[in-house]
Amino acid sequence: MKRRLRFRDAGWVLLILALMIAAVGIVEIYSTTAHTALAGQARRQIYWILLGTFLAVLVSRLDYHLFVEQAIWLYALSVTSLVVLLVVGPRIGGARRWFALGGMTFQVSEIVKLVIIVGVAAYFADRPGKFVAWTDIAKVGALVGLPAVLVALQPDLGTALTFFPIAAAGLFLGGIRARQVAVLALLGALMLPVGWHFLRPYQRERLTSYVHPKQDTQGSSYQGTQARIAIGSGGFWGKGFGNGTQSRLGFVPVSHADFVFAAFAEEQGFVGTLLVLLLYVALLVRLLDGAQSAGDRAGMFLMIGFAAILFFQIVVNVGMMIGFFPITGIPLPLMSQGGSAAVFVFLGLGLAMSVEMRRFVN
Repeated sequence: MKRRLRFRDAGWVLLILALMIAAVGIVEIYSTTAHTALAGQARRQIYWILLGTFLAVLVSRLDYHLFVEQAIWLYALSVTSLVVLLVVGPRIGGARRWFALGGMTFQVSEIVKLVIIVGVAAYFADRPGKFVAWTDIAKVGALVGLPAVLVALQPDLGTALTFFPIAAAGLFLGGIRARQVAVLALLGALMLPVGWHFLRPYQRERLTSYVHPKQDTQGSSYQGTQARIAIGSGGFWGKGFGNGTQSRLGFVPVSHADFVFAAFAEEQGFVGTLLVLLLYVALLVRLLDGAQSAGDRAGMFLMIGFAAILFFQIVVNVGMMIGFFPITGIPLPLMSQGGSAAVFVFLGLGLAMSVEMRRFVN
């Protein structure tokens, strides 16, 4: 018996949690940029969040199977866009990452993340068997690896790395064996010297400063050092809104974007950061719960893939701030300033809401 689709079944809790985190981010962006040349970034972020919310609701009204069924065309379009961007895209800050539209820039790789999630879900949706074969691993690796290489050539290694948690989550759910994981880990370790050879000088400096954080605190280790100082100076209760000296005086770089967590920790302290991290945990748990109750494998893989990439970005960004990971260009979802990144998250939320809305429909 087919149950009638009801809009109230949509995962509104997901959207509410995301908007709460985004609101915290907007306040922090305003706090760190209000008296600088970047004043107005908070207002622009509000516009992006409103657009993202509209898109999330719009996508939630669509059947997610429509995207899964068109995965091959979406994938072909995204890869073509990345190739075109490398050839004729505008060079901004020494990189070709953005298309310029009406005086605004949009980062294509953020939407490619969503396409990869859909692509992996489409691959595993109707695949028989409890375990993955090496051919499956190779196909998923190629599906993720091609756009990852194109994004790394922009260059944007940080964003390219965010594609792989999607593949890892898909293979894990698909039934990858322990010995296959061991072989892949060994191959990865053997490829490290080759990967080092292809890194750009600034990327090598970041890794070197990660291994020796006190070696060059005024050079390659400067960003990480200042972030840790800001977090430590926040203490338990923080310095209060607008009183973060490390961020307001410019010691913490791009405190409104990639380093927004350090700026927030300085102003709101341990208590504030704990509350924000709990909001992230609640969002991820809700996604995992939605995956468990999804109506089919496609919906389950969509929600797990989206949760995997959010988890990866949150852990890596926060880990960068406290010195657990080397500095990369991975933003903190929903809190870091950036329109393209915000749109990606809300589009992903729209897909997740679509899955939740249809979990009782045959």
